[in-house]
Amino acid sequence: MDVHHEIAATRRTVGSRTLEAGEAAVVTLSRAFPTDVADLWSACTEADRIGRWFLPVSGELRLGGQYQLEGNAGGTVTACDPPSGFDATWEFGGGVSWIEVRLTPDGDGARFTLTHIAHVDDDHWRIYGPGAAGIGWDLGLLGLGLHLGTGAGVTPEQAEEWSASDEGRLFVLGSGRAWAEASVASGMERGEAEARADRTVAFYTGAEV
Repeated sequence: MDVHHEIAATRRTVGSRTLEAGEAAVVTLSRAFPTDVADLWSACTEADRIGRWFLPVSGELRLGGQYQLEGNAGGTVTACDPPSGFDATWEFGGGVSWIEVRLTPDGDGARFTLTHIAHVDDDHWRIYGPGAAGIGWDLGLLGLGLHLGTGAGVTPEQAEEWSASDEGRLFVLGSGRAWAEASVASGMERGEAEARADRTVAFYTGAEV
């Protein structure tokens, strides 16, 4: 694949939002795909299709239902407006954050926009920054694009093997740099943004910072 093209195809922004519990960071990814909104909705909400590009999922994928991604996050579907989008909690490692997915027409295709909202008053955000969530979602959108373009599926084992390849490492590095630039655009000092991105890339690749 053209790794640089794949990185450039996604728009990334970093912002903030005030919640009842305090200030939260907002990480947003947006990418257009060569399909229609109905097909994109199907790929993002039907368990058999989610498992072909992201992770196997169990539970009830409906308003108020609870879901669990294999080996990853689980949560509750808190809003559902087919085929325009849904909201859910994202519960992992004892912490709770939130995701908002929106699907809209985009020229001859459809645009996927995901917003991940998390509290910033913890060491995880201060150490790793937005790339901690953003790189994982970038990898997910890469799988979604492959699935929508070819109908192919990717197993977690195949994804893990690719991530350890030279091409996979190059993608993670490019994603990390892109999230550093998004952090700088949001007002973060460049040295700090790049340091956080470096730590996140190292986490994903096993490299030393």
